[in-house]
Amino acid sequence: MARVVVTGVGPVSSIGIGIAAFAEALRTGRSGISPITSFDPAGFPHRNAGEVQTFDPGAQLRRVDPASWGRSSQFAASAARLAVADARLDLTSVTPGRAHAIMGTTSGESAVAEALTEQIIDGGFAAQDPALLTQLPANRLANAVSEELELAGESLTIATACSASNYAIGYAYDLLAGGEADLVFAGGADSVCRWAHAGFYRLGALAKDACTPFDKDRAGILTGEGGAVLALETLEHATKRGATIYAELLGYGVNCDAIHPVTPDAPTVAECMRIAHRNSGISPSDVDYICAHGTGTQVNDLVESKAVLEVFGERPPPISSIKSMLGHTMGAACGFGAIASTIAIDRGFLPPTVNWTTEDPELGVDPVPNAARAANVRVVQNDGFAFGGNNAIVMLGAPE
Repeated sequence: MARVVVTGVGPVSSIGIGIAAFAEALRTGRSGISPITSFDPAGFPHRNAGEVQTFDPGAQLRRVDPASWGRSSQFAASAARLAVADARLDLTSVTPGRAHAIMGTTSGESAVAEALTEQIIDGGFAAQDPALLTQLPANRLANAVSEELELAGESLTIATACSASNYAIGYAYDLLAGGEADLVFAGGADSVCRWAHAGFYRLGALAKDACTPFDKDRAGILTGEGGAVLALETLEHATKRGATIYAELLGYGVNCDAIHPVTPDAPTVAECMRIAHRNSGISPSDVDYICAHGTGTQVNDLVESKAVLEVFGERPPPISSIKSMLGHTMGAACGFGAIASTIAIDRGFLPPTVNWTTEDPELGVDPVPNAARAANVRVVQNDGFAFGGNNAIVMLGAPE
């Protein structure tokens, strides 16, 4: 089995675009939450989200025409282009067919779907714009990456909701470790949309102004958006081209609760952690930091904390949630978590959980409240849990 390493990252987020801006925002605890502009939020009592309001696809894209692709695909392709630049990759030197694009998503091209729905309501099915229809399929997120980078390998979009990026990274690991690839671009993308905002509001899971994970008075999520892509290579391929290696992808674990549509199950989540540790060849005592799923809902944070205590004992490693800054970016969430984990290893600090005010004694975890913390980070656990019980955890380690 080949070893797999991270050589580049491409965040397109509400707190920063590119590694420099994203890392600085994590270090300073910057919030990317603002009033919604993607749709008219009139009528909603909650009107904030983590939108990428400074996003200009033309600033990154070279081959993909933004006019022909939906917003989520633009996020995916832009993030991949940033990852190429960060990894200092010459894609012409990669063997054709040995570079792949694996992307995760929750809603696919949600903004396109909503635009088509409005056309149907106004004029019936015949009123749908054919150009918009071509942008709708969710598989286009990975296709946009392949098109932008001229990749000839596998192009796959995985739709396991809010853990989808970790599934994509795990799939990439298998391709690389198993000898089927030299290079994989893996991550996820999603866009802020009305239906997700409305759905989480109706579930009672939407916060009004701020997301406050692990706080006693946490009230729910804020929706977010963006694209998060990691350039993953075999160690041999990265070493041969003299690449800078940020971190090693040690392995991953996946399982499914298959119990409840929206409520996670602590014992199954704990078992997913054990699977990830076992597959990565590490023990709980090796983990220095947990990049939490940490949605800020009462149930999710409690279940995740219970699972952590079950696996790690009464003194678990620090655990923080970057969703407090970004909002919940759905299918991109674990990709951003993996990038934050990589930055934590490479730059020696733990990203904070911002907006935290009141300890919840029922949780029993250290949420790295409000301020980043200097740390020697050797191993990180990046958690991802999704509706439908889809659990996926990725383990990253310092390069040897």
